[in-house]
Amino acid sequence: MITSSTPSENPVDAAGTVDSVRLAVARTARRMRQQAGHELSPSRLSVLNTIAREGPITPSELASIERISRPNVTRLVAKLRGEGLVDCIAAASDGRSYLVALSKDGSALRELRRARKSAYLARVLASADPEELELLDRASKVLLRLVEEDGEH
Repeated sequence: MITSSTPSENPVDAAGTVDSVRLAVARTARRMRQQAGHELSPSRLSVLNTIAREGPITPSELASIERISRPNVTRLVAKLRGEGLVDCIAAASDGRSYLVALSKDGSALRELRRARKSAYLARVLASADPEELELLDRASKVLLRLVEEDGEH
């Protein structure tokens, strides 16, 4: 069931702040993703990022985190391995199992994508005046704090 509050129930909505922040965050994130490059499908990128964050990791753990089936994870890992972006390592506890880890090329691709996103954002922000940059810096810190506090609930 979808629930929402009406503007009269939430003064932030009434001021239009929710829509403004949502639009700014979504559009900025989309443009940064576009600037990052198209080397990987969204599915392979998500799996690669999870492996980087959680790895070395078993395919079953990866499937659970990604909320996709084990056969799909196996196919995605095979593609990433074929591209040299991940390594498969025999699990010490079970010779039939393996762990998936980020390779040097996988790490380099993630860094390249991050650098492209940062370069794009730096290019966009270059046209802002110092006061706007200060305001954006303060606003980003506030938004991060609020999101992190909400994540604790």
